[in-house]
Amino acid sequence: MRVIRTDVPDVFIIEPKVFGDPRGFFFEAFQSERYAEFGIKRPFVQDNLSRSTFGVLRGLHIQHPRSQGKLVTVLRGCVLDVAVDVRIGSPTFGRHVAVELSEDNRRQLWVPRGFAHGFATLSETADFFYKCDEFYSPADESVIRWDDPVLTIKWGLKNPTISARDAAGRWLGEMISLPRYKGEEDADIVDGHDRAGWRSPLRTAG
Repeated sequence: MRVIRTDVPDVFIIEPKVFGDPRGFFFEAFQSERYAEFGIKRPFVQDNLSRSTFGVLRGLHIQHPRSQGKLVTVLRGCVLDVAVDVRIGSPTFGRHVAVELSEDNRRQLWVPRGFAHGFATLSETADFFYKCDEFYSPADESVIRWDDPVLTIKWGLKNPTISARDAAGRWLGEMISLPRYKGEEDADIVDGHDRAGWRSPLRTAG
C-alpha cells in the first residue's frame, strides 16, 4: 500500500494495492500490523456504513471527551471527505484536509482522535464505510458548522442537503469543550477537561 502524508501531519491518505484481472479485483482493506507501522495502533471496536444521495453533506462532527479515530473509505460512489484539526494547542489548529474518496480510487483517509469530520456526496449515491477505535457516544458528540468561514472549506456543492442537527451546529470559535493537543507524547489522547476561558485563535463568525 501507499501512504500519502498531508499538510496536517497526523492525517494521511492510504492507497491500497489493488490486484485486478478480467475476473475482478482484490485488495486488503485493513491489516493491523501494516497499519500500526503508520500509527494506527488502537483496536477498532465499531464499523459503520451510511448511504447518502447527491448533495448530502454530513458534519462536521467531533466526539469528545470520548474521542474516536476513524479509518474512512467509500464502497460505492464518490465523496469529498474532510478532517479538521480542533485540538487546542495544536500547531495546525483550524486547518483541514480535504480529499476525494471514491469506488474508483479506493483511497482511505485516517482521521485521528481530536479531529472534526464530515463529507459531501458528489455522486448520485455514495456508500460510506468507516472503522472506529471508540464506540459511538451521542452524549459526547458535538457539531461544528460545515460552513464556518474561518475554516475555508470548499465542499464542491452550492446548496448541500444537511440535517437539522448539523444546521444547528456552532462556529468553531463558539465551541465550549474541545480536545487538547498532547504533542508527540500522544497527539490523539485528550484530557477530558473543558477549555474554560479559552479564546479561539480563529475569529468567531457573526
